[in-house]
Formats: sequence, C-alpha cells, structure tokens
Amino acid sequence: METSLGRIVVAVDRGHAPVSSANFLKYVDQHRYDGETFYRAMKVGDGGLIQGGVTSDTKKLLAPVAHEPTSKTGLKHVAGAISLANAGPGTARADFFILLSDIPGLDAGGEGGDANGFAVFGRVTEGMDVVKKIFEAPVSPTKGKGIMKGQMLEPPVRILKAARVKPAPPAE
Repeated sequence: METSLGRIVVAVDRGHAPVSSANFLKYVDQHRYDGETFYRAMKVGDGGLIQGGVTSDTKKLLAPVAHEPTSKTGLKHVAGAISLANAGPGTARADFFILLSDIPGLDAGGEGGDANGFAVFGRVTEGMDVVKKIFEAPVSPTKGKGIMKGQMLEPPVRILKAARVKPAPPAE
C-alpha cells in the first residue's frame, strides 16, 4: 500500500486465513482501496491500532465474508498483525486494521474482548514506521460516533494505491 505518508507492505497468510486473505486481495486486485483512507487511530495502553478501508462509495463494497476467528486460524493480534474489522461474525467487508502493539483482547475469547473476536489474516513486513506515523497523525476531538469519538484522523491519511508486490527472491 502506497499511502500519503509512505509504503506499507503486508504478507497475507492464505494458508491459515484463506477466506479473509482472499477477501483483502480481491479489494487489492480490483483497486477498490485506491484513493481510500486510513481514517482511525485507536490508542490502547502503550500502543493501539490504525484502521482503514473503503469509506468513499458503498458501491465499492463487496459482499460480507464468513468470519475466521483466531481460535480456528491460530493467528494472534500481535504488533504488526493486519485484521478484518467487523460488526459481528459474517459482517466483515473492506475495513481492516493494523496493530502497533499486542492486543490479545481482539482474539476470539480474548480477555476483555468478545467470544468471536476479529480475523487476523497477515502481518506487516515493511513499513511499521509508516504505520506509526499514521498512528501519530492528528485526530479530531469531535468526529466519530460512540467509542470512535476522538479516534478519527483529521485529515485522514490517503491510500494512494494498493497492489500486490512480487516476493523477493530467496537469499542464497
């Protein structure tokens, strides 16, 4: 992902989270993230997460996908993880978040979380410095509803382009 603050490279884990990975890659391949934004920075303890996705046009949204809880995939909400946002099982679409710190409460059955949690589908392999820049960007004290009030980036950080990159050749 090329953002207005720099590049973030994500490795999706198609082996452990095939449904969530395929969903994310479909948005990437169809250029549905191009021109969208990272719009939220949520502080949690000494870290938190940033959230982005499709907010400009509901026509860019694909059908929701089945939930892949961490209890089935074995993946965890640790620093650098990328996960699908949802409003409950079977509601995840385009929105995703990247963690700056471990947040086990987002795992299925995680302490202080809910039984279903969120679906981790990969991790950042390059650009955690960019994730931190986004996290540290200014937020509006008034924008956002409910728990999201005070977490909305002002201005949002643009996703200029999201595309697949070829993996680097193995080191010899």
